[in-house]
Amino acid sequence: MSVARHSFQMTGVTLSRTRCQLTRFATVASFVVLALHAASAQEAQKLGTKRPPAATSLSGGQQTFDSTCASCHGLDGRGGERAPDIATRPEITRLSDQDLLKVLRAGIPEKGMPSFAALGSAKLSALLSYIRSLQGKGTSLPVAGNTEKGKELYWGKAGCSECHMVNGAGGFLGRDLSKYGENHSVTEIQSAIVKPEKTTGTRGHVAEVTAKDGKLYSGVVRNEDNFSLQLLALDGTFHLLSKSDLAAINFRQESLMPADYGSKLSAAELDALAAYLAGIARTKQKHGDEF
Repeated sequence: MSVARHSFQMTGVTLSRTRCQLTRFATVASFVVLALHAASAQEAQKLGTKRPPAATSLSGGQQTFDSTCASCHGLDGRGGERAPDIATRPEITRLSDQDLLKVLRAGIPEKGMPSFAALGSAKLSALLSYIRSLQGKGTSLPVAGNTEKGKELYWGKAGCSECHMVNGAGGFLGRDLSKYGENHSVTEIQSAIVKPEKTTGTRGHVAEVTAKDGKLYSGVVRNEDNFSLQLLALDGTFHLLSKSDLAAINFRQESLMPADYGSKLSAAELDALAAYLAGIARTKQKHGDEF
């Protein structure tokens, strides 16, 4: 009996020691886990203070844009059937980052644009960066081509100044190119020079119009909507015509812009001309010129 009681007491002591050891082990393990967790948190905090690479930010912004914005504004941001151009319209591109973020957060309910505040600050910031990239802003890529040579070509051999204006000087038939490089890449500028027939829409094309009273009008289309047509005649006369007064409108398929620049100018000259136009816009951005 005494032997059994002694054995039982020894077993109790052994169990007590085992529990104590397990408790100490669990306590030490807990401290180790907490220490590792704290170290990981500190490291993550350090990493979090670093801005993500631009490519990563743009990639995330593009994914958000493609899934939430492109169905209305188009994949290139230049408008669709349900929403306007947000890549090239001056009233959009001139908005500050803060104002554009306000639009993204609040939406424009009266125009059918919902709020995207639920995306959170990080995704909205990435989305803003991507929209700016569509507008030709943000990180600038190096431009090949001699800008001084491009300037000579613009005002001389290429004859661009006969129709286009830059910084208040030049022709009036074509669009003002002072800010063209803000929302068009160098590749897009070269493409527009070499293949002007690819320009979409009627704006910039020549229209021949016959009014119901028999009068004939001809000129470059400055603007058009469902009710009116604005023409700039080759002599500089501006015509605002109501479509209800017109009998026929014939839009020429070809652009007024010469289509032979691809053969008229060398590759180096095209690079120089595109570099000049891109450089003008970037100089304006740098000095903060307003629209």
